Amino acid sequence: MAWIYQDPSFGMAMLKVAVVSSRAQADLLVYRSLSPGDASGDARWFITRDRQFARTTIHLCSLGMADLTICFVPTRGEAGWRVAGHRWQHRLR
Repeated sequence: MAWIYQDPSFGMAMLKVAVVSSRAQADLLVYRSLSPGDASGDARWFITRDRQFARTTIHLCSLGMADLTICFVPTRGEAGWRVAGHRWQHRLR
């Protein structure tokens, strides 16, 4: 399950993420879940304010510094990887 904490510190985050507005630029299309139980796989994120609760910590950064680019989508059905075999695939749980 993708339980995500947004870390303000670049050095403390596991993953550097850039949010893009165009789906074509994104590696991963992300649906933001409102409850932890609804988060599943890599593409349905529950964003928590509690670092201890998170399984993955991210730091939002510029496109040039990102390990992963994401675009938020409005429905669960749209969420998923756009780039097959991405090095972070199956690691955001």
